[in-house]
Amino acid sequence: MQTTSTPTTKEKYQFTGYQKFVIAALALTQFSVVLDFMIMSPMGDMLVKSIGLNTKQFGIVLSSYAFSAGISGFLTAGFADKYDRKKLLMFFYAGFIIGTILCGFAANYYLMVAARIFTGIFGGVIASISMAIVADVFPIQERGRVMGFVQMGFGVSQVLGVPLGLKLGYLWGWPAPFFAVGALAIIIFAMIGIKMQPITEHLKIKSDKNALLHLVHTIQKKHYRIGFTAMTIIAIGGFMMMPWGSVFAINNLHLSKEELELLFMAAGIGTLIIMPIVGKLSDKIDKFKIFAIATVFMIVMVNIYTNLTPVPFMVVVGLNILFMFGIMCRMIPAQALNTALPQMQDRGAFMSISSSLQQVAGGIGAVLSGYIVYQPEVANAAGYKPLEHYNTLGIVVSCITVVSIFLVYRISNAIKSEMHLKQI
Repeated sequence: MQTTSTPTTKEKYQFTGYQKFVIAALALTQFSVVLDFMIMSPMGDMLVKSIGLNTKQFGIVLSSYAFSAGISGFLTAGFADKYDRKKLLMFFYAGFIIGTILCGFAANYYLMVAARIFTGIFGGVIASISMAIVADVFPIQERGRVMGFVQMGFGVSQVLGVPLGLKLGYLWGWPAPFFAVGALAIIIFAMIGIKMQPITEHLKIKSDKNALLHLVHTIQKKHYRIGFTAMTIIAIGGFMMMPWGSVFAINNLHLSKEELELLFMAAGIGTLIIMPIVGKLSDKIDKFKIFAIATVFMIVMVNIYTNLTPVPFMVVVGLNILFMFGIMCRMIPAQALNTALPQMQDRGAFMSISSSLQQVAGGIGAVLSGYIVYQPEVANAAGYKPLEHYNTLGIVVSCITVVSIFLVYRISNAIKSEMHLKQI
């Protein structure tokens, strides 16, 4: 069941039973993939001690996933519109499951890097396939709400996934979280295989282009490149901030490890609540307006939070929730708009390239931020190693974020012009 017509009544806000299943399936795949990626950072201490990694090696383990995912996106872009999207999703999700389980068996640094590269090759493409499925199954008028639900996987991973994964690691050793994610993914895989219908509408549009020509054709389109640039800029800003959140909270805000866990959970719960609301608002009002408001709010919160000094824990929780709101609430309208740019026969390639660029941008952003912030090797009198120049990083991210407003505005105008031409 592939919904491509545009609803004209209030029924457009009522999903069918099958559409609800598609949303749930994509949200669960997003949850498992995000959890596999996110759990690596808090498990760092366990991995360093258990398989003898130094900090440089652990950094390579983290970045190997992002860069392999980015390369994979480019390599698969030319083929992404040649197959049933359901089969494509199942193929790459199966590879992701195998890679995640292999991580649990990695007994040393080299095996762990190899396992993370393997996982990234498959896992990094799943988000782009999911976005193409959303664009095929749901019209643009409903995609904001759909994105709000699908992106809830990020919040759930913070609220349930990361704390539960750490508990499993403490109880049964560092491999346990990987095995748990793999087991959950197998159940999701079976559910998709049994119930999801083939998604082949795009195959009815004949194309004589081979994979390489299809990739080149997709990159050559000017309005597509605007979408690629916008999502890349958004990803760089987000990933420049994320790696240093825990370090800043512990060493600058003086949070304990227990308080840090509560902080992540509170931010995750807040994300779960706000994202569906933002999705609905972006459908009812205007996706660009919601993006612009969220971006301005993010800039304000970034500069408040990065200049924060030790304050009562509940103040940190409140500000952190607002900080995360600003970062995450931009993604829903931006991604909803981005899915409307490509034509149906180009969606798979477009989403693969876009996802690939975001993965690479995330890795580059994390590296660049490491040259801005600084943490002394020797603790101060209070026993902390305060993260320095974090406020400078906030200013840099703010400047990058301003550029994204202009780019997303161009995306919005291109889509509105296209929709107007179709109505003439």
